[in-house]
Amino acid sequence: MKVLMINGSPRANGNTSIALKEMEKVFAAEGVETEILQIGNQDIRGCVACGACMQKGACVFYDLVNETAPKFEACDGLVVASPVYYASANATLTAFLTRLFYSTHFDKTMKVGASVVCARRGGLSSTFDELNKFFTISGMPVASSQYWNSIHGREAGQAVQDEEGLQTMRTLARNMTFLMKSIALGKEAYGLPEKEAPVRTSFIR
Repeated sequence: MKVLMINGSPRANGNTSIALKEMEKVFAAEGVETEILQIGNQDIRGCVACGACMQKGACVFYDLVNETAPKFEACDGLVVASPVYYASANATLTAFLTRLFYSTHFDKTMKVGASVVCARRGGLSSTFDELNKFFTISGMPVASSQYWNSIHGREAGQAVQDEEGLQTMRTLARNMTFLMKSIALGKEAYGLPEKEAPVRTSFIR
């Protein structure tokens, strides 16, 4: 089992990092390999809707997105974490995820996804919903915890004081591990769910 963890914060050792490292401890205890990528401080442009990835199988802008693609394909689970900016995820992270998900054409079905959000006070729920949409449009089961996957803190390091938030992260990691292992067993016994040919409709009258 391997989990790829994406830190969308520009601060390498901020409160978002504390949440991911709390999960990482549980994954290590459960025998799950992890890798954390720090992308919030990178220069990552958004998608320009050129469509070239449909032919190339990769984004035309070669940066961390294309470097991450094979790691995404190889992992069993993906954790995406972000601080909250104006009740939304870090723009660098959403640019990264948009291009990563759109330009990779491998089957993401049954890779387990989990989003983690961090804020001083509010905007957590809307950011949590925003990040989960990347998973649900891709056939990826979403791991849950005992509460929405959030932790609080403003100044760097304050998240260690959020005992409930830390417990939420540990529970999330355990639930995610269970789900990944269960899916692996299900694949062996039953295979993946049958897929129909896509039907694309339009709202133009």
